[in-house]
Amino acid sequence: MSRNATVLIIDDEKEQLMLRKMLLETAGHRVLTAHSGKEGLQVFRSQAVDAVIIDYWMGDLKGTAVASEMKRLRPSIPVVIFSAFRPLPDEALGKADVWLVKAEIEPTELLQVIDQLLGPSADRPAVPPTSPA
Repeated sequence: MSRNATVLIIDDEKEQLMLRKMLLETAGHRVLTAHSGKEGLQVFRSQAVDAVIIDYWMGDLKGTAVASEMKRLRPSIPVVIFSAFRPLPDEALGKADVWLVKAEIEPTELLQVIDQLLGPSADRPAVPPTSPA
């Protein structure tokens, strides 16, 4: 399993954010958090991260808008979108590496998804932020 990766979690629901943070930290990951899409983009631009988990429905920006900008800045960073909605909205196509339905995923499954996205060696340095174009 991958360990020591830096994962950014973006969710405007504080309880969900903290639960995912605790889960990932317990599994050995470093976790950065943001409570809005705009804050998440600021963290993403300023910090080196290995993966991102974004809530789909937030007050300021939809997760797909945040994911789209992140993929534009650093396309190699895996992005997971969490949603209460099924099926996958058309607007999400090509913006997330994985789409997860909140009510259908167990904590261990989230860890497996993150480990699969990060590959065998999360001990590598995180991908550094790029300067804005």
